[in-house]
Amino acid sequence: MRTAYSFLILFALFSTALKAQKSRSEVQVAFLADVHLQDLYGTPEDNDYKGVLNPKNNKPTLLRTMDAQLHSTRIFNENYFAFLAALDDIAKRGVRYVALPGDYTDDGQPLHLKGLARILKEYSTKYSIEFFITTGNHDPVGPFAQDAGKDDFLGTGGKRQPIFSKEGLHKQDPATELPTIITKDIAKMGYLGVTDYLGEFGFLPKQVYKFWGTPFSTYTSDDYSLDKAKEAAKLSNRMYDVAPGFTVPDVSYVVEPVEGLWLLAIDGNVYIPKNANGDASDPKNYKGADLGYNNVLTNKKHIIEWVTKIAAEAKQKRKTLIAFSHYPIVEFNDDASPEIEALMGKGKWQLDRVPQEEVAQAFADAGIKLHFGGHMHINDTGIRTSQKGNTLINVQTPSLAAYIPAYKLLTLKSNNIAEVETIAIDNVPRFDELFELYKMEHQFLKSQNAKDIWDNAILKTKSYHEFTDYHLKELVRLRFIPDDWPTGFKEFLTRVSGYDLILIANSEGIALENFMNHKNDNVLWKNAEAKAKSFTKYNKITLNDYKKWTGLDLITDFYRIRSADQLVVADVGSERIKQYQALIVAFEQRKPNPDDTLQNNLGLFLTILDKFLNGAPADHFTIDLQSGKVIDLRK
Repeated sequence: MRTAYSFLILFALFSTALKAQKSRSEVQVAFLADVHLQDLYGTPEDNDYKGVLNPKNNKPTLLRTMDAQLHSTRIFNENYFAFLAALDDIAKRGVRYVALPGDYTDDGQPLHLKGLARILKEYSTKYSIEFFITTGNHDPVGPFAQDAGKDDFLGTGGKRQPIFSKEGLHKQDPATELPTIITKDIAKMGYLGVTDYLGEFGFLPKQVYKFWGTPFSTYTSDDYSLDKAKEAAKLSNRMYDVAPGFTVPDVSYVVEPVEGLWLLAIDGNVYIPKNANGDASDPKNYKGADLGYNNVLTNKKHIIEWVTKIAAEAKQKRKTLIAFSHYPIVEFNDDASPEIEALMGKGKWQLDRVPQEEVAQAFADAGIKLHFGGHMHINDTGIRTSQKGNTLINVQTPSLAAYIPAYKLLTLKSNNIAEVETIAIDNVPRFDELFELYKMEHQFLKSQNAKDIWDNAILKTKSYHEFTDYHLKELVRLRFIPDDWPTGFKEFLTRVSGYDLILIANSEGIALENFMNHKNDNVLWKNAEAKAKSFTKYNKITLNDYKKWTGLDLITDFYRIRSADQLVVADVGSERIKQYQALIVAFEQRKPNPDDTLQNNLGLFLTILDKFLNGAPADHFTIDLQSGKVIDLRK
């Protein structure tokens, strides 16, 4: 009996040891994209100005106006608190490695770079977290430093407070603005400034790294040494010709922070000269880098060669290679980009940022299996298999500064299995810390009878999740609908109800506009109602539920679904999604009419929505890094 009991104890201890060993063998990396940190409580070194006094905490605060952030695809202020909440969550989970795929500051200004460095050092010291950064189109905004500033900081009395790095860059409007503040800490840094402030977070080698290299280093992991890496890390040794006569930095690097894991941090920025005969040292003579990898294929070809070399070495050394960069390398609209262009028009919806298919093919054949990107502020997964049979998975990491605020957590398991989980940052301490200041701004705008004043109901939100959702709603109302949508179609869709749409889908032999003009025609309307009633009953949906939402609700949910992907269910609801899916099916059965522009546009819109609702898993899933197979863990 004692022998059996002793055996059970030994077996239990052995099992516990095995579990602990398995746990230790799993490596986790968190990916935080598009943080867009603005240091709310930073202080310029060359100016005494510290911001507007917040009556809630009696602290001077450097914040942007609510009006500015409700016209932007990102939040400028509250993301500061969301970043801290995300780091706290990461620390609580015991994650040791964190990658930031670009756009970690507002625009690469010293004020915010110093604030970011301070925060990262604090968490690194307190929790032993190693941070790895790569560039984005906001940091740096160009290869070299340039004077700049913003005219939409919030100032005393609710007026705007312009802050610029140099006199003469801004002309004050005394009616709505305070006198301009001048500080060099608001200039936009180039590569030199960014790497000076943030070099210790991956841009430069460390003693603790097992390997570190650049596209220009000549050593391999076999003959690696820290001294060689330090020499290779000098910015002067990391230059290339983006065009003849235009030499700029490339701060890509590969690092082995822990045995067996290689992180490939790609600098996807390509700053093409505006004027080939212009001054190569003029920071204003370079285009922005927001087009991403489409320009890499033409003006930064050495990246593909380097990635191919690193991937081959990683495979030969049996290292797990995980790539990350700011830009997506696979189409991120669930393959709906052609329909989006047909509906919205060329150049709309940031379609110029969609990577060409050649990009995915090139990186897949170079040996990249898994890549984490940002830039688009959306949650998405893209999968491509090249003609040679190589599969590439591109994981789009949401932004903490937009709906839906989240980060990606990668867990590398045994047998080449990677688990990816999307961690939403819903509840953020102090997210409402600035609301009293926004009330002051709103009152000032009302006193000026300003046009299109933002809805102050956003100040009643109870969580950061709700705040970002409201931000998206206002963004749809104030910017997306006016700027992106075809005039006739947006006028139609914003005045119909869901009930109108399901009846339209079940009507026959009449143009959409004519059908809407005959709502009082009992024969047409009742025939459509009868057919819709039968259709919804078959699909186990209540017809009257379509009366509970409008076309504007549909447009808003359209943007929610595109931004949050599978995470959207919590806000839209499974029943509403089921109604949308049934509407799509019903409309597909409607007889096509090439001469009915409205019907064609509605068809395109619903096709796009259908693709958004049926993309690859984007919440919690596993990837077989050998076969490229993706398994949805939500099902």
